[in-house]
Amino acid sequence: MFLKFLVSFALFSVVLAGVFWAMDYLGTGTVSFDVIFIFFGILFLYVLVSFFLFIVKPIRTVLSQMQLVLNGKKFNKLYTKRVDEVGVLAHFFNQVTEGFAKVAEDVQDRDRILDELSVAVELQKEIFPDKVPNVNGLSIVAKNRPATELGGDSYDFIEAKDKLYFYVGDVTGHGVTAGLIMAMVNSMIDSFAEVYDTAKDIIIQTNRHIKKYVKPSMYMTLVMLCWDKKKNVMSYVGAGHEHILIYHKASEQIEDILSGGMALGMIDDVAKNVQEKELSFEKGDIIILYTDGITEARNGGNELYGLDRLKQSILGYVANYSANYSASGLSHHISQDLSSFVGDESQIDDMTLIVVEKI
Repeated sequence: MFLKFLVSFALFSVVLAGVFWAMDYLGTGTVSFDVIFIFFGILFLYVLVSFFLFIVKPIRTVLSQMQLVLNGKKFNKLYTKRVDEVGVLAHFFNQVTEGFAKVAEDVQDRDRILDELSVAVELQKEIFPDKVPNVNGLSIVAKNRPATELGGDSYDFIEAKDKLYFYVGDVTGHGVTAGLIMAMVNSMIDSFAEVYDTAKDIIIQTNRHIKKYVKPSMYMTLVMLCWDKKKNVMSYVGAGHEHILIYHKASEQIEDILSGGMALGMIDDVAKNVQEKELSFEKGDIIILYTDGITEARNGGNELYGLDRLKQSILGYVANYSANYSASGLSHHISQDLSSFVGDESQIDDMTLIVVEKI
């Protein structure tokens, strides 16, 4: 733009100088002062008009639109075919304002998603039991810590027909989808516990119905325990979950039981894969249920916490506290031991822990 203006100015000056030279060369006489004044007046007027048309006006147009943007007012897109500095400035303005519009849309979408997510988080908190049941003969502690706002881990306590059902479950992955599946499973188990008399039937019916709503790649592992209040008998049903750990006071050893079974949502009917088995559970014994977010937690050296370390943590606590151990004390000890092992590393999966002592 400025180069064009200078070139134009130079050409116009050359033309005027040529006119003066021609008049003198052709013998028209000396150019009078009035003529020189008129010609330089024309030159000045040309410079002034050109400067306004080529420089001032387009820049003022761009600046006025910029001012509207800065004041948060409605602005217009700049249309120009110029490829000089003004054209570049106009193009830059259009690109920036388009970016502003896109960012504004993204911010609105983000705010909307965050609002919906906060509602979902609150709803999930309502699904989890606000307290553990007070059951004669048992001391129960439960903890859950999701890796993201919405977790895929699940646990619950359901009292129905002189029985206490309690379980831990883990949906593949975590986030919104896992949270939705977890909520559906919780609701189904709660409903079927009122209808059916055994943990086995509850699991079979839950699988049959959840299969209708999940993709083949989405499933939920789970282990459910049933405490018969009249018989004082503990039994369990596995659905492809982690081990059940039982500390036996008499032997001072940990029994490691693979829960077995098929994860919920993998096949249409799990009736042939489900078995309900009784557990040896005497006074002073402790049952530990957990999700793989605990055993698969890693430290800065990329080491897994692992099942063996979890067992050692349990045995170490019981040995230190001898006859004064408790479900709440063991739960706290495992949490502290895991936290010390992981250090400053980020939590990568949901964690759930249930500790039940027979008292």
